[in-house]
Amino acid sequence: MAKKKEAAAGGTIKITQTGSPIRREKDQRATLIGLGLNKMHKTRELQDTPEVRGMIRKVAHMLSVEG
Repeated sequence: MAKKKEAAAGGTIKITQTGSPIRREKDQRATLIGLGLNKMHKTRELQDTPEVRGMIRKVAHMLSVEG
């Protein structure tokens, strides 16, 4: 329960797209778009939730994650 409160209180995670979605599966491209990434070297700061972590895990080979 404490983890959910931390995430809601402003726990964020910074992700940067380092790999190209060209020649990737459609679901991986859709996951990048869901994370708000669509161009190389674009960075987003998102809430640290289990849903976001699952999406990051799916396309981890194309991302750089901080914090």
